Amino acid sequence: SGGGFSVFRHPTPMRSLANAFTAGEVNDFLRRMKTLTGTNDIVFSAEPKLDGIAVNLIYRNGKLVTAATRGDGESGENITDNILTLPDIARTLKNTPVPAILEVRGEVIMTTADFIKLNETQQAAGKKVFANPRNAAAGSLRQLNAAITATRSLRFYAHGIGEADSAIGDTHTETMNWLATQGFLPAAPRCQSREANALLAYYENIQTQRSELPYSIDGVVYKVDSLALQRQIGYVARAPRFAIAHKFSAETAVTVITDIDLQVGRSGVLTPVARLQPTAVGGVVVANATLHNVGLIDEKDIRINDYVDIRRAGDVIPEVIRVISEKRKPDSKPWSPSDNCPACGGAISRDERFFRCDNLQCSGRQRAAIRHFVSRNAM
Repeated sequence: SGGGFSVFRHPTPMRSLANAFTAGEVNDFLRRMKTLTGTNDIVFSAEPKLDGIAVNLIYRNGKLVTAATRGDGESGENITDNILTLPDIARTLKNTPVPAILEVRGEVIMTTADFIKLNETQQAAGKKVFANPRNAAAGSLRQLNAAITATRSLRFYAHGIGEADSAIGDTHTETMNWLATQGFLPAAPRCQSREANALLAYYENIQTQRSELPYSIDGVVYKVDSLALQRQIGYVARAPRFAIAHKFSAETAVTVITDIDLQVGRSGVLTPVARLQPTAVGGVVVANATLHNVGLIDEKDIRINDYVDIRRAGDVIPEVIRVISEKRKPDSKPWSPSDNCPACGGAISRDERFFRCDNLQCSGRQRAAIRHFVSRNAM
């Protein structure tokens, strides 16, 4: 693979989790488990969902032979040399007998403290800083020179196993306890309960502790604890039916809009972008937010120098939720763009929601078209 990492096919697929965003969806999941198993007496386990890079460790006869990233779930990149630089990885398993084949699954993360330290070092060296701990972990793990990975303070937290040709416990909790005896770090604090109320109280509790935890988490995971019941419940195409991720709502912050720029798209549509006083939202420093279209600016009456609530939508692209009108200055004026395209100076036309540059030869349109053409989803 062009001097990069070789491709590794996972012995069993690394599936993703279905998501829940509300208590109602969690209750639906818990009820579904009771229906599928025909019993009301189910113990569920709950644990934090670490926001890192999913990795599979393959042990044969107790020796670590391969480590690979999740990739598309069927196959990932072989990163064994890099993984061997991490302190939390058992090279050989103790407590014989151990399964002849065992996949240990978990997340490679960078703690918040190590992330801040790395960015300070990068900045001092004039190198690029990372947007968040997950990107820093990914960039560090995928270094072709493992010596660089070794300097990056990465940690591995186990969250379960894949293939095991002999049992190491009857429940997920027993499996996690066994992994802890092998020196693997488990995500904590964990909880077990039969009651929806206790699981939801655990979620609320973890959400309030979120900023104090040493690492980034984006929700909690509930699983049917019994491995026999897990097997009975089974999988849908890309996800286990017996587990669900209860995601946190996106984090919000208050900041000031310092300016509004228009960006030219490949169809000539001009998208307004708010320039913000830089502020941290959900562990990322944000300086811009999309305003989607001009109709939205009218609806929300967004102006330069306004204080606004921003949120990272789906925890990725920041958006303006509302204007804090009580903080607006008395001399504030509604925003309106210039009559000319910022890229080519051509005339701008407007319909209900969109401004457009009508010049087909517009350099901004052509640049956007070329960018689209060479993007991952196009060419």
